[in-house]
Amino acid sequence: MKQMLCVGLGLCLAVSQIVSAQPASPAGADAYMGDWEGTLKLGGAEQSVAVYMIPQGDGKYQARVASEFNKRVPVLFDVRGLLQDAAFRAVDAVPFDVSRVLGTTGAGVVVDASLWTGKLEGGVLTGTVDGKDKGTFTLKQAERTSPTLGQKPPAGAIVLFDGTNLDAWQKRDGKPAEWRLVEGEAMQVGGGDVLTKEEFGDFRLHLEFRTPYMPTSGGQGRGNSGVYVQGRYEVQVLDSYGLEGADNECGGIYQIAQPAANMCFPPLAWQTYDMTFQAPRFGPQGERLAGARVTVMHNGVTIHDDLELPHVTPGGVSDKESPTGPLLLQDHGNPVQYRNIWIETQK
Repeated sequence: MKQMLCVGLGLCLAVSQIVSAQPASPAGADAYMGDWEGTLKLGGAEQSVAVYMIPQGDGKYQARVASEFNKRVPVLFDVRGLLQDAAFRAVDAVPFDVSRVLGTTGAGVVVDASLWTGKLEGGVLTGTVDGKDKGTFTLKQAERTSPTLGQKPPAGAIVLFDGTNLDAWQKRDGKPAEWRLVEGEAMQVGGGDVLTKEEFGDFRLHLEFRTPYMPTSGGQGRGNSGVYVQGRYEVQVLDSYGLEGADNECGGIYQIAQPAANMCFPPLAWQTYDMTFQAPRFGPQGERLAGARVTVMHNGVTIHDDLELPHVTPGGVSDKESPTGPLLLQDHGNPVQYRNIWIETQK
């Protein structure tokens, strides 16, 4: 069923009702998702832009336009549409309610929004903006890589996972871990949470992960897992690529703190967490003297800096703090992968 939508001052187009569907192409075949960068010229003013091309399945994308990557900056434009067969066609992601209606034509209503159209040739996406805003854009694909990706454990570090076995891990009930070893020296979530057999107090941790390609899923059902420091404080793992960066999104400490920036890479890209953790301190009678503290670097950028953790987060091994605890990786039902995990204890 087609409906007529008029965008901006008299600009009309036919759009189909959007129906959620599974992608026709296999995961990994999405050539357009991910980072794009270039220039946007509106009203005679030109600026550099960073674009998060978020896959939504069947050639549909949400493109969030900001001034730069790797920082918490305002989203300048949020558009949704199609990028198929090298042709781009999208409209501002605005609520289509009566407050947006500017008038009517014989074809439909006129809405306060802009239409973005473009063509990809030679690796460059060029196009125009028409309707509410008028201008042009030029974009090229970009790729960010963590500077700590593949970092080797220093002398004396404890290797928790190197791709060969799960000997350092167990299930919550103490039975052997059942996660599957997969290509790329990785293990894949499945069969319940896993936690280290050994417990740790103060430490420095390196861990690599990647979220799966789940374009038709969203929210907490899209590439969800978690790294529970000391089994009690969750640093969220989620495909929240291009989103706001909330405490329940990738890099957030669940219900405690949002990351300083959303450093989440696109699905299927390997990412890194580098953490320095100081366990809570207790007196001779078990009284709490100081809370736990953590510094988290996500893909090489500090997103939590010596943050005091006022309490444990839900879903861990205990609701009480402790001087030591295991490292726990959460099974939230999505096939997230982990690799290259090592820890360096500190006194």
